[in-house]
Amino acid sequence: MRRPASGRAPAALLLPATLGLAFLVLPLLGLVVRAPWATLPRRLVEPGVLTALRLSLQTASLATLLCLALGVPLAWLLARVQFPGRRLVRALVTVPLVLPPVVGGVALLLVFGRRGLLGAWLSNTFGVTLPFTTPGVVVAEAFVAMPFLVIAVEGALRGADARYEEAAATLGAGRWTSFRRVTLPLVAPGVAAGAVLCWARALGEFGATITFAGNFPGRTQTMPLAVYLALEQDLDAAIVLSLVLLAVSVTILASLRDKWIAAP
Repeated sequence: MRRPASGRAPAALLLPATLGLAFLVLPLLGLVVRAPWATLPRRLVEPGVLTALRLSLQTASLATLLCLALGVPLAWLLARVQFPGRRLVRALVTVPLVLPPVVGGVALLLVFGRRGLLGAWLSNTFGVTLPFTTPGVVVAEAFVAMPFLVIAVEGALRGADARYEEAAATLGAGRWTSFRRVTLPLVAPGVAAGAVLCWARALGEFGATITFAGNFPGRTQTMPLAVYLALEQDLDAAIVLSLVLLAVSVTILASLRDKWIAAP
């Protein structure tokens, strides 16, 4: 039997593949073509742009740290421990991936709002109010971004050789020592990849943030929210802000390409 030529695309697939590529690339190309390159340097240093960028970087980084603190142990639990309802827990962890972000923002309000399930207790006991504050932005971003970290770390844990942990246990290492000195170094690349994806998702979050934290310049207005506001006032400013987010996304995806694609 004659084998098909390697690397040669069937004619029936070439046209739809080309159209699919054009469908994904043309909108991004439109940003580049329509960008106000002549005034780009001046617009990038405008106070509103710098404030939104600084807030976005800060909140995305804090949200990533929160996801690391909570998500890595959760991923370890899902990958290493057998318990009733594990499949249900895994499904619940991934719900924010498919949940409309605005719905996530509403859910956060119902839990952490002043009259929410936990918000009322936080406000009355500690005087802590999360909605429409900068910490609220961090919470909203962490809520939508954590599944990316958990999935990446759980996959890394499942792919790691458990015999190293067993060997550490036979040498007298406790579970915490084994996790800290054996497991974490083994899955460090997966944790790093998940953290970067988590950070990128947090940086681009819009729906949950505007619903739960609002759109207040200098306090809760991140880059995506600034883009939304600029669309109504200054299209060129919206394009500039979008270019910044596009550049960050492309850089991150290009740097992580080998993590999930085995390409020459």
